Amino acid sequence: MYLLTIKDGLVTRHVGPYLSTKHASDDLDRILSNCSDRARWQIHALECPRAVSAVAS
Repeated sequence: MYLLTIKDGLVTRHVGPYLSTKHASDDLDRILSNCSDRARWQIHALECPRAVSAVAS
């Protein structure tokens, strides 16, 4: 699963989750149409909480 993060000035929006990076990038044009020209974006992979806690142990 993936999460799209949009930073536009002081506002940060999180959109998703998406099943793939392709789904997130396909939705990116729609979301950026409501943002300023200086908006920045990133696609983040969501981690399974079990996998993170198993590594920390």
